[in-house]
Amino acid sequence: MHVLVNAATSADGKLSSRRREQIAISGPADFDRVDSLRADSDAVMVGIGTVLADDPHLTVNESTSVAREERGDPSHPARVVADSRARTPSDARIVDDAATTYLLVSEAAPTDRIKALRETGAEVIVAGEERVALPEALSELESREIERLMVEGGGELIFSLFEAGLVDKLSVFVGPLVIGGREAPTLADGEGFVDGFPDLSLESVERIDAGVLLRWRVRP
Repeated sequence: MHVLVNAATSADGKLSSRRREQIAISGPADFDRVDSLRADSDAVMVGIGTVLADDPHLTVNESTSVAREERGDPSHPARVVADSRARTPSDARIVDDAATTYLLVSEAAPTDRIKALRETGAEVIVAGEERVALPEALSELESREIERLMVEGGGELIFSLFEAGLVDKLSVFVGPLVIGGREAPTLADGEGFVDGFPDLSLESVERIDAGVLLRWRVRP
């Protein structure tokens, strides 16, 4: 499986403010780029924090949807949520019938929540005891013919993927604003690295909208 992490941060590396509200960091040109990345992916993944904060739909634009259908793909890529305790609301947009949704949960998830989410039509994958075991969960996704996975956040999930050595490429749009705040989410939160830092190789730098797009390859 090829895993691409894509995110938009402020100039100081924040994904949002300390209130964890959605902030417009990029502009129209970057929105089109993200739509194109989604269109080229088999699935788009976020963490439960992003679902609870933003209620994302993770679908593509109508014209992009038509193009996917014309090449024989589903209208929209599948959607994946890393949700250890099965906290995804049953009425969240990400579990509607627009596309297939996979919910990655742990064995610690309450059975009633798993049952409720399965009733929405979502496919629940159990991997790990207390937290989602990402290597195992992504292997399960790969067995369901998901070869190209795009990850859109948030910081806890992104850190966990890097920690597990599962990221192949990283693209970051850096916008022209400073958010600040020690409690504001960053590109990679979690416990953080003290050694064994992921080694990135810069592939390209591109001015887009009022910011800059950086693309890295993760060295093995």
